[in-house]
Amino acid sequence: MEWMIKLPQLLLSLSFLVAVHEMGHLLAAKYFKMRVEQFSIGFPPKLWSFKKGETEYAISAIPLGGYVKISGMIDESLDTEAMKLPPQPWEFRAKPAWQRLIVMLGGIFVNVVVGILIFIGLTYIYGDTYLLKDAVNENGGFSVGPIGEAIGLRTGDKIIAINGKDFDYADDITKPETLLGAASYTVERNGERIELPIPVNFIEEFSSKGSAGNFVSFRFAPVVGEVAPGTIAEKVGLQKGDRIVEINGAPITYKDELDKEVRKIEGKSIEFKVSRGGNILTFNEAFDKENPMIGFKAQRPDAFFAKAEHRVTYGLIASIPLGTERAFTMLFTQVKAFGKLITGKLSVNKSLSGPLGIMDAFDAEWDWVRFWSLTGMLSLVLAFMNLLPIPALDGGHVMFLSYEIISRRKPSDKFLETAQKVGMVFLLALMVFIFANDIIKKIPSSKDKTEKSST
Repeated sequence: MEWMIKLPQLLLSLSFLVAVHEMGHLLAAKYFKMRVEQFSIGFPPKLWSFKKGETEYAISAIPLGGYVKISGMIDESLDTEAMKLPPQPWEFRAKPAWQRLIVMLGGIFVNVVVGILIFIGLTYIYGDTYLLKDAVNENGGFSVGPIGEAIGLRTGDKIIAINGKDFDYADDITKPETLLGAASYTVERNGERIELPIPVNFIEEFSSKGSAGNFVSFRFAPVVGEVAPGTIAEKVGLQKGDRIVEINGAPITYKDELDKEVRKIEGKSIEFKVSRGGNILTFNEAFDKENPMIGFKAQRPDAFFAKAEHRVTYGLIASIPLGTERAFTMLFTQVKAFGKLITGKLSVNKSLSGPLGIMDAFDAEWDWVRFWSLTGMLSLVLAFMNLLPIPALDGGHVMFLSYEIISRRKPSDKFLETAQKVGMVFLLALMVFIFANDIIKKIPSSKDKTEKSST
């Protein structure tokens, strides 16, 4: 039931971003004394509204967007009858092209500013917590998941360089800018240095598997933290602090070794040994290989974190340029990924995500740091996507207004109306494709089912 936690986060994030985006249009329009008829968060049917002055403010039922209706503007409403009347001084079409351009850029501008402010705030309030790469390497190297194994990494590898350069933090391995721009990892395996190339489209596999833990993570001991009800762990009475030391005769040091041995079991029973208070306890229980698990959540490895975590805090002055840099790094990374989509280096099916895919990015527990990090990223993505020169998006209006300013010739209302209709059909078809693609990606393949294991 993780979706019950993730869905409200998605809706809150999108509603907030739509509100600030449309507010950018509204404030710019009102500044230039254009009449704003309606401001809506969400698409009809209308749930609640009130009117202040000439503007109706509404919350509508479909929380996947919003709109501002400005008098005398050809927009989603396609109110062509009003456009047949002579222009009025308060209408969008009666204002100079440069004012109309600013109004159309208002939402994009606000989304960029909000994204930057979010990253500045996160940097100032929370600072940064990193895992030191050297501490992970000293702790037995990295635990490698299925998508890491696919490019040649192996559990126990010590990752010592990216693109031939040393790095400090384990987090650098999975940063989007690394996965989009890196050419290779250098690993140390059994005393030997090995260069592993990173496929151009590797970020697709990384994104589709849902978490960095399916790529690489730190190794930790299989110490019992929380026992799941109705499992082998509950049946035999495993206790918090118990440490699994052997599975079917195979010695166990790390949690990833435990997972591997559990997945290998072919028979109908499992024998495992547990260290508890200096004593070794042996259990032999029936085992269901269709549901390969002992049934416990591992205890947080506090001793490891005490050595490996590096906390950095920033003052307000330092947070401003650093947060701004992070926001633009995030934006440029998204632009770079979009460029690879257009050139075919990344698969549209694998890389493009809609609301369902975005929802999966939120945490299964309400984590405000992750919520605001994703909201900041989405704000910047929304700004970029809205700037694309597609009729019915802000970028389409910007394209036509730019043409008008440069050529000093205004496109006809009929042309703009037709372009708006074409753009709306295109966006509707794109939304259908994205939703369908999200649903298809939700259906696990037989390989994914085989890879899943819970200890």
